[in-house]
Amino acid sequence: MVQFNLPKNSKILKGNYFKDKNESQNIKKINVYRWDPDKKENPKIDTFEVDIKKCGNKVLDILNKIKNEIDPSLTYRRSCAHGVCGSCAMNVNGINTLSCMKSHKDIKGDINIYPLPHLKVIKDLVADLSTLYRQYESIEPWLKTKEKKSKNFEINQSKKDRKKLDGLYECIMCACCSTSCPSYWWNGEKYLGPAVLLQAYRWIIDSRDDERKERLKTVADKLKLYGCHTIMNCTNSCPKGLNPAKAISSIKKMLATN
Repeated sequence: MVQFNLPKNSKILKGNYFKDKNESQNIKKINVYRWDPDKKENPKIDTFEVDIKKCGNKVLDILNKIKNEIDPSLTYRRSCAHGVCGSCAMNVNGINTLSCMKSHKDIKGDINIYPLPHLKVIKDLVADLSTLYRQYESIEPWLKTKEKKSKNFEINQSKKDRKKLDGLYECIMCACCSTSCPSYWWNGEKYLGPAVLLQAYRWIIDSRDDERKERLKTVADKLKLYGCHTIMNCTNSCPKGLNPAKAISSIKKMLATN
């Protein structure tokens, strides 16, 4: 049988154990992925004992408590804490989610927190999203209209056409869907991934946009679009309850029928 071995410097080691000093009764063990590029060391898993009765209900509250009271070197992204900005996306117990929306009360046993999978790690729980943002820029995510039309008149939209954008405009580009997609893991440089393709469809379907044909041509590429194999991980992992797989299928249908 073939045996695969990871490079020695990529193997995850056992890290530090931070025991609760107050002998609390409501202890939860939090296992957190740690890696500091400046230390030239292997990644490790640090374990923190946290009194969950003395922090908020969300996973982000636990991370804030760890950073504020136990280990200030812990690094992660966060901003709004209300599921709007998408900054705090990470992998919690094997599922990509927003840590500000995920309740630790729903998790039995230890809580395991990792950065978003299959991305380069900048530090600790901070993943490198630069490729995703370049792909997002490539679809030109803004309204493209004839110059005279947009300057001289208000661009009206019927209620029916506006409704078509529901389930699309709510995307906050947190990357939970794309980083849960095996096709994106394998071809992340060429396949646009569910997050970007959902955004592409949002502008393709907008009745006010005058560049539908050009937008379809932009994504009509074997690798950009057809890397999708409808695995559905993207839809299952979206913290906003959106359906990127349906948007991708709609683009394919438009290309096939037009």
